[in-house]
Amino acid sequence: MRLHKSSTEKHPAWLHSYVNSTEKQRRLYRRTLVIVVIAQIFGGAGLAAGITVGALLAQDMLGTDSYAGVPVALFTLGSAGAALVVGRLSQRFGRRAGLAAGFFGGGIGAVGVVIAAITTNVPLLFACLFIYGAGTATNLQARYAGTDLANTKQRATAVSIAMVATTFGAVAGPNLVGVMGSFATSIGIPSLAGPFILAAAAYTLAGVVLLLLLRPDPYIVAQAVAHAAESDASDEDTSLPTNKRGVVIGALVMIISQIVMVAIMTMTPVHMGHHGHSLNDIGLIIGVHIGAMYLPSLVTGVLVDKIGRFAMAVASGLTLLAAGLLSAGAPADSMVVLTIALALLGLGWNFGLISGTAILVDSTHPSTRAKTQGSVDVFIALAGASGGALSGVVAALTSYPILSIAGGVLSVMLIPFIIWFKNQSA
Repeated sequence: MRLHKSSTEKHPAWLHSYVNSTEKQRRLYRRTLVIVVIAQIFGGAGLAAGITVGALLAQDMLGTDSYAGVPVALFTLGSAGAALVVGRLSQRFGRRAGLAAGFFGGGIGAVGVVIAAITTNVPLLFACLFIYGAGTATNLQARYAGTDLANTKQRATAVSIAMVATTFGAVAGPNLVGVMGSFATSIGIPSLAGPFILAAAAYTLAGVVLLLLLRPDPYIVAQAVAHAAESDASDEDTSLPTNKRGVVIGALVMIISQIVMVAIMTMTPVHMGHHGHSLNDIGLIIGVHIGAMYLPSLVTGVLVDKIGRFAMAVASGLTLLAAGLLSAGAPADSMVVLTIALALLGLGWNFGLISGTAILVDSTHPSTRAKTQGSVDVFIALAGASGGALSGVVAALTSYPILSIAGGVLSVMLIPFIIWFKNQSA
């Protein structure tokens, strides 16, 4: 893209004021993080509350558990499609429009699920679960908004702040399932639809927060700043192209981390159930795992910015390998070993998502960044769906230990590619 001073003169006065003031850019960066945190707290509640009872609602409406996995598959596929749409909208109109539209879509899907439950309309249920997946995609893509105006030493920290904020909502959501179920029953709605009432309200509030408060739009400002810097540097075409190899490496780190994490996490409760563990035991381990996925984020972000993206991506592979080997070798009756293994699994995923996101942001130019991020998130969503679907097949044909070892080996196979790319970039 050829950019000259004349192109920047077309920007409105308010945008010029940000382009010409690094102090205003810093203030907008900090303000953006605060707004993203607020939106992510609501978004996390919407995501967790619906996922908690989606399978149970389908089971109740269909009268069989044969299709209990359909809700997860549907909103995962919906998430993949929405990631692409949100990325394209953000690219063209800015983060505010893209993210608000995504959260509103998730809210509409949740309302549709409630209506489907009231009318016992299974086709409507499945269609609205697909739309509900837009909230999942938007929750994930919101992590990029904080990076738009961050410098290279702040990007991973910005991602981690958004992830920690999601944790608050994700923890609160499931704990409100019982309350929302009772509320739904009191107004004549099936109790399992109650959490989707919460999801509808939470996603809508997240969208409203972004639509009203994410002004000026950080992505639009970041584009203008980048264009002005290029124009000031030279009248020649100096725009930095996307580093395609960097995009591939960043995407691979996140995709493989997602596949390995989802595959082992999905089959761990089944494995524990086969060996006599109670639902409380299973809930405890999965709770520790989810905590390890998100709570270390603030520390991880600092490490990625200080130690380096590639070092932490390697740490992700090694941590996931350790998780796979430990879960494979854990005695079936050992809660302690399985808990440590699942905590390492969550931590390895955390390292991979934050370092991979930072590599991706570093490797993209502001003019095409949002579109590229949306496209990569499509593959992350599909990776999660594939990991969950294939894990059952692999475990059934072999065993849970073999599945765990395979996941660990897959994650560590990424390390040579990371080292190669780092050497190429040096």
